[in-house]
Amino acid sequence: MDEELLCRIALTRIPGIGGVTAKKLIRYCGGVKEIFTEKQSALKKIPGIGDSIAGKISQHQSFKEAEREIRFIRKHNIRPLFYQDEEYPYRLKQCEDGPLLLFVKGKADLNHPRTLAVIGTRNMTSYGRDMCEQIIAGLVPYDPMIISGLAYGVDACAHKAALHNGLLTAAALGHGLDRIYPPLHASLGRKITENGALLTDFLSGSKPERENFPKRNRIIAGLCDAIVVVEAAVTGGALITANIANTYNRDVFAIPGRVTDPYSTGCNKLIRINKAHLLERADDIQYIMNWEPVNEKKRATPAGLFVVLSSEEKTMAGFLKRNNDAGIDQIVAGTGFGLSKASSILLNLEFKGVVQSLPGKVFTLRCTADLPEE
Repeated sequence: MDEELLCRIALTRIPGIGGVTAKKLIRYCGGVKEIFTEKQSALKKIPGIGDSIAGKISQHQSFKEAEREIRFIRKHNIRPLFYQDEEYPYRLKQCEDGPLLLFVKGKADLNHPRTLAVIGTRNMTSYGRDMCEQIIAGLVPYDPMIISGLAYGVDACAHKAALHNGLLTAAALGHGLDRIYPPLHASLGRKITENGALLTDFLSGSKPERENFPKRNRIIAGLCDAIVVVEAAVTGGALITANIANTYNRDVFAIPGRVTDPYSTGCNKLIRINKAHLLERADDIQYIMNWEPVNEKKRATPAGLFVVLSSEEKTMAGFLKRNNDAGIDQIVAGTGFGLSKASSILLNLEFKGVVQSLPGKVFTLRCTADLPEE
């Protein structure tokens, strides 16, 4: 078993040692393996370490967990990226509290020349969806990688818009790579893996606990050149992530909305207190970021008026034609497809422009192309 990787993973599992402390230990000891061979008496003299942490390092209790994780990542073709590795995102290296180790599933280069995070509320409105899709489509000539968190609402919309327009997309997760949360996004997660990357600093088996998501949000903020807040309430994760991005000296953009709309209050506040650029169209990002087109011929592929559907897609579309604005539970019960299968079919229909997802896991028809007759 790779001794260096074993020590790297083990270091992340020692209670009381975060990214900042771990990097300090590496500087003092000269390397990761050297931390575990150093005498306890020498370790406790390092500023900020002390008897308790030095004792935990010397006990080597985290190595069994590290061995299990190495077996998992080898079985599932996952890349471990240490902060000193060349492939490790250089943008995260600029963040003092950046994660020591990332686990990446997918072949996308996280050092893509241009990266844009797109975040917002889980309760996205039709206005937010339309703006999100329009802005990402408008950025196609500049070829940014779109980064988000695979949550309901704005996150999922951003990933789907990126995939639909042929852009790379990466999802930062608040749990291990042995699962997808929410489960309804399992099909979307697979497509992201095929056309981008899933990444996390959590080991397999880590559940999507509430306290994990602030760490996930820091990774999103650190990975990007700029961040777009599509819709957000005045409190919540999106505004916290935007504030973190400000501390990392990232440009923040916010889409304004009506003062009476609850999920525009956060965006309006960011603009009002000069913590975000007002964003109306993709050109606003291009102007502020000074991006030049990298592929003028590359354009979004609009959903055609005539699309070819598989038999399963026709069944799903036919059901929605008879039961429009149906929830996922109603769809599963009415079509006979399992949850995973139904989610996969619905996602394919979204990419074909036939189906549109609405807040609350509700789906509706966008067009009636090639649908079965009543």
